[in-house]
Amino acid sequence: MKIYLLLVWLLAAGWCAQAQSPSLTTFILVRHAEKATNHPTDPDLSEKGRERALRLAELLASTSLEAVYSTPFLRSWQTAEPVALVKQLPVLRYEPFKDEVIEAMIKKHQGKTILLVGHSNTTPWTANLLLGKKELADFAESEYGTVLMVTVAEKGKVASLVTLRY
Repeated sequence: MKIYLLLVWLLAAGWCAQAQSPSLTTFILVRHAEKATNHPTDPDLSEKGRERALRLAELLASTSLEAVYSTPFLRSWQTAEPVALVKQLPVLRYEPFKDEVIEAMIKKHQGKTILLVGHSNTTPWTANLLLGKKELADFAESEYGTVLMVTVAEKGKVASLVTLRY
């Protein structure tokens, strides 16, 4: 319960900062939830992963989101889908590891909050790109449930970075 209250407080603080400077964009970055072993390259979520995806949707239910993005893999899409359903938004696909894709998101969603669901390597990579420096290492293969919230005016000009667990 404390983590939920902290997240609400931090998101409210981010909204206040955005109200003062409408050009700030907040990226909520998460790795896909736990994956099953039903396919060698594109598995579904496991039962535990589906439960975590529902918790993410519950966690972000009161957060104002303009867009929900996922990499093209099934496990990422299945993690993003419950959030998108709650928010009545489509799950948009994005290509990871492309500076220009993230820069286009900053411009397109300027002053808003968006969710990106990626992988153990793409999520820290995106955060590092937004930060303008390599601060975060790839997540361990067993690491799920980390939420990175990065608020930026533009790539490399960070207003805040917050790391939470859900």
